[in-house]
Parts: sequence; C-alpha cells; structure tokens
Amino acid sequence: MLFNSISFLIFFPLVTLGYFIIPYKWRWIWLLIASYYFYMSWNPVYALLIATSTFITYLCGVLLQSTERIEDEEKRIRLRKTWLILSLVINFSILFFYKYYNFLGDNINRVMEHFAINMQVPYFDVMLPVGISFYTFQAIGYTMDVYRRDIKAEMHLGKYALFISFFPQLVAGPIERSGNLLKQFYERHTFDLERAKRGFVLMLWGFFQKVVIADRVAILVNQVYGNYEAYAGFEIALATVLFSIQIYCDFAGYTYIAIGAAKIMGFELMQNFNTPYFAKSIKEFWRRWHISLSGWFKDYLYIPLGGSRCSRLKRYRNIMITFLVSGIWHGSGWNYIIWGGLHGMYQVVGDIIAPFRQRVAQLFGLNKEKFSYKCLQVLTTFILVDFAWIFFRTADSASALGIIKQMFSSFNPWIFFDQSLYQLGLDQKDFGVMMISIILMIAVELVGKHYDFEEAIAKEHCVFTWAVFMAIILGILIFGVYGPGYAASQFIYFQF
Repeated sequence: MLFNSISFLIFFPLVTLGYFIIPYKWRWIWLLIASYYFYMSWNPVYALLIATSTFITYLCGVLLQSTERIEDEEKRIRLRKTWLILSLVINFSILFFYKYYNFLGDNINRVMEHFAINMQVPYFDVMLPVGISFYTFQAIGYTMDVYRRDIKAEMHLGKYALFISFFPQLVAGPIERSGNLLKQFYERHTFDLERAKRGFVLMLWGFFQKVVIADRVAILVNQVYGNYEAYAGFEIALATVLFSIQIYCDFAGYTYIAIGAAKIMGFELMQNFNTPYFAKSIKEFWRRWHISLSGWFKDYLYIPLGGSRCSRLKRYRNIMITFLVSGIWHGSGWNYIIWGGLHGMYQVVGDIIAPFRQRVAQLFGLNKEKFSYKCLQVLTTFILVDFAWIFFRTADSASALGIIKQMFSSFNPWIFFDQSLYQLGLDQKDFGVMMISIILMIAVELVGKHYDFEEAIAKEHCVFTWAVFMAIILGILIFGVYGPGYAASQFIYFQF
C-alpha cells in the first residue's frame, strides 16, 4: 500500500479514528493489526519474514536481559555474546538470501565461467520483500542496544512487534531507535487538534514533494537515462542534476508523510533530512541525508571498528568499510558498491588534502566565513554528490560509465535556447511547473531552517489554516503527476 494511493487515503483516516476510539489498553493491538495489514498489502507471505525477525530479536533480547542474574562473569559474557551473535546471524542470513544471494551467485558463476569450471550456483527466483533492509536494521539495532545495556529488553512481545512493524516508518524509515519509539507505545495519547494540524501539514508537504516534483522530474530523468546514447553532454548533465532533486523529493517526501502520519496519532519519529544539498562537505552531507541510517552505521559499525579514535590509516579504513557497507545496504549491485565507495573516498581524500586546501585559501586570501566561500563549498559538495548519484541511478556500473563517457563526449549548451529542452519528456508547461515547484521547495526548506512553518500554520486562525491546507491540496491535485486512473508510483527507497 503506497502512501500516494487511494487505498492509503482511506486506510489512514480509518486507522487514526479507530486508534482514538478504542480504549487505551487495546490500542497497541489495533495498530499492530493495521501495520501487518499495511505490510501484507504487498505480499501476505512476507509477513512471515518480519514476524520471524521480530520473534528472534525479541527472544534474544529477553535472553540477554536474563543474563544479568548470572553471577559468574565469564559465563555471563559468553552467553551475552552467544545471544547477540544468534540474533545477528539469523537476521543477516534472511537479508542476505533475499537481497544478495543471487548477486553473489552471479559473480561466482562468472568467475567459474572465466576459468572454465563446469559448475553453477543455483538461481532462486524470489521477489525482494519491501522494506526488508529497514526493519532488519531496526531489529538488529534493538538487539545491539540491549547487548550494550543502553536499554532494558522489552518483555511485551506485542508492543515490541509493533515497534518493528509500525506502519508509517515500516518500509522506508526513518530507522527508529528503541529508546525513542518503543517507549511511546506505553504513552496515553489523546487527540490534539493543533498536533494533528502540524502532522497534516507535514503529510501534505510530503505529498507535494513526491507527486508534484519527484514524479514529474522522473519523466525527464527516465527518458534521458533510459536511452542515454541518444543524448549529448548537457542533456545528460541536466538529467543527472534533476535526479538528485528527484531522489531527495521522493525519499524526503516519504519521510515527511511518515513523520506527519505518526504525529497525528501522537507519535514522534526522528528527523531524517536536514537540507542535505546545502552541506559544505561530504561529511556534513551525511549528517543531513538519511540521518537515521547514517546514525545507525556510525553507532553500530563505524565506532565498533574503532571510529576516529585510532591511527589515521585505520580511520580511513573504517570510513571506507562503513561506506562500502552502506552501498551494499542500498542494493545488490556493483554500482551501489561504487556509489558507497565514492562517498568514502571523498571523505578520505578530503581529509588528506585538507592542509593543501588550507594553504591555497591562505595564498589567495580566501575568507572561509565569507558567503562566497561557503557557496563554493556547497557547490563543490553538490557536484561530488551528484556525480556519485550516476552510479546509484543506473542499472549497473557499465551503464554508469557509459553515461559519464557520453556526458563528456559533446557539449550542447544551445538546448537551453533552441527549445530542444522541451523534447526530453516534459513540454514547456510541465517543465515550467517543475522549475517553479523546485524553487518553491528550496525556498520553503531554507526558510524552514529558521522558521517553523508547521507550528505557525497550526496556530493560525482556523480560516487561514484551512485555506493553506486547501491551497496545497489543490496544488497537488492540479499539478500532480499520476498514472492511468490516478495510479500511484512507487517510492524509490521501497526497493531497499
């Protein structure tokens, strides 16, 4: 069930209404049923996978907690490691089979063919369960938190199951921490009109980003990337820049809808984006982009590897491992591994040449506090991120290299003057709507860093508030991009 579907527009109000009508002690059951129904709308069979992951991590959490009563320290440590490893092995094994087995098998088969070895790794025709990477990481994060004694194990199986399957953030995050979300299922939420209005504003803004911007931009990007040999440098460069807008609006749009939906019911989810394309470095970009995943890798991979409290060489190793794993997390393909490796390399190289950049700045008298210098940093960071997106967007690394080669093969800046710009899938009207929408989004998000729009709109007179609501709704209905019969398009990050 997609957020931008008619089904969800019926489902969510009914779930919210039921949540506030049902007595407090039964609400968790209502939300759990709704969450599993939401997930099963894609494929009922895969509910067994999330149930398995839930039960295993719940059981391991309880067993970890039970070791606190063991007086023998050596035995306690051994058992704690056993239960942690059990949770990790089972969950990662499920994730590996559905997401990476065929990719690994294909690569092994190619090596065997190269050496003329008559042996084949069997192929399994299985569909990737939607959101499996998200809920698996959320479940593993819980196990790690219990193991580290950051939290106590949750003894209520039902509420723990709800924590793993909570439908607003189930299939594309944010990847919640047990210390934030789990305890909220014990809180007594009453309907709050002002809070509901804030949540509704966030949901509408998410729908606007997805339906008006992301899905419109996708038309141009898909046409150019789908037949890149037919296009020249500036056309591919434009499509690449626009893909960065598409993926941001698609993913951030989902997040806004998820946070807004949860807020209406009284739950607070963590922030997942913070104007990432205005970051002045790659390191800062990852503090602003997909914040929940970046934090997960930092806490559960980068720091356990040694983090930055080690030699420079080991720190670079830790950065590269973290970003290569991040690339693998996003998809089973060499293009994703290269994408993650590029981001790791950006940070390593950036750190190595930092003294050189400092000397250049001093030589030319550049003031790092000046607006112009910061703009240069933002532009440089965006170009590096945008280049890496090429590998993320393409089906394989060979296509990515072909696009890069084609991008620099010829230069045709006249497309911005001879109307051929409007032959890339969007006519002049749709191209204009796209550009105006992007400018509006940038303005809103920049001002939003210093001004809380959602709170301001929620606190205004009801006539003004509903006028704003209706304006956004009409904008979505009039300028949104829909398939036949208002068919909804899938969010990009659902494939992860």
